[in-house]
Amino acid sequence: MRRPLRAGISAVLGLALVMVASVPSMADQYSDQRAQVEAKEKAVKQALADLASELEDTSAALVQAYADLKGIQAQIPVAQAQLKDAQNKLAELQRQAALIAQRLQAATDQEKQIGDQIAADTTKAADLHAAIGQMARDAYRGDLATSTMSAILDASSTADFVQESELAQVALRTQTQALRDVEQIVAVNRNREARLTAVRQKITELKAEADQNVLDAKAAKERAAARTIELADLETQAKAKTQQIEAQKADQLAKQNDLKAQQDKLAADLKAIIAKQEAARRAAGKRPIGSTANQPFINPTSVNPIYKTSNYGMRFHPILHIWRLHAGVDLRTWCNTPIYAAADGTVVWTKYRYGFGNQVMVNSGYWKGKSLMESYNHLTSFAVSPGQHVKQGQLIAHSGSTGTSDACHLHFEVYLNGNTVDPWPMIAK
Repeated sequence: MRRPLRAGISAVLGLALVMVASVPSMADQYSDQRAQVEAKEKAVKQALADLASELEDTSAALVQAYADLKGIQAQIPVAQAQLKDAQNKLAELQRQAALIAQRLQAATDQEKQIGDQIAADTTKAADLHAAIGQMARDAYRGDLATSTMSAILDASSTADFVQESELAQVALRTQTQALRDVEQIVAVNRNREARLTAVRQKITELKAEADQNVLDAKAAKERAAARTIELADLETQAKAKTQQIEAQKADQLAKQNDLKAQQDKLAADLKAIIAKQEAARRAAGKRPIGSTANQPFINPTSVNPIYKTSNYGMRFHPILHIWRLHAGVDLRTWCNTPIYAAADGTVVWTKYRYGFGNQVMVNSGYWKGKSLMESYNHLTSFAVSPGQHVKQGQLIAHSGSTGTSDACHLHFEVYLNGNTVDPWPMIAK
């Protein structure tokens, strides 16, 4: 009955050992994966935040592919660091294994040395015991003088007495010394037995440490292998995503050219309007002064205070690697919220234009002697009609995300003599 019980206990202990050994490995795996996911999420979130302003007029698929690529690229250094950690851990465990093996060999050698000494002295003690016993038996049979009295009684002459007496004393001293040697051997062996027990305990501990080291090394090796596979997979994903982006770039460049053509067409339309306006002004003999206010515009959104999400100016397209002008400012609005006339003027048109989406163009006459017009873009719906005169603060449309826009906002552009300028300094805050 004991053998099955012992086998069952061994099986349970073995399973427990495997489970305990697997816990750190599983924990390391989860920790590594969590670190990679966090790095990916952070990179994607940052990329999308950057792209919201930097990649307006870029297709959503290309934006997502770019963000995905950034997420993958963010995981690569994390996986590389995790692989290096796992490799360093494995190397350290291998060094520890070599050290443990040396210590175990030294302890084993010491165990053998002490064991050999104990065995040798045990044999010596046994021999001494045998010799003492033999002397006792000899004395009992009368073969060896055992006392001074027997020496006197047995002596036939003075010379015999002296000789017998000396033999008796030598025998006594020999027996006494032998007893002392046995006692000393027993005492020394007792100490050696204690040392041997300690050495064997150390050997047991070193073997357990060596076994744990083997399990740890196995876990570190598995972790390094997993990180190697993940790193290769991430590099493959990055390559595939880069190829996907490259495949979409040609189409996006074509769209950028279309946008440029629309911007050129808009500029030409504005120039034509200005030319007619100038001709009418000259015919009427009027001076082109108009408003002289330092900030002729008010906040055109329902968000108060006004909030700018993107500046006017040149931008570098991180995917297409081209510079282009962001010809207005992006103002925060929510979907389908009111958009107001920033200044008095006449509605030139309300129509859809490629890139701009639904657009309201307002001619506000002149500002400090220069033609002043402004456009409201990406609108959901119109509240005015072409030719209608509007007052500053009047509802003209509702915000949206039409055209090449990835979220509801107001793209506000201002034109002086038909050329775009930064609207932000011209808006009263």
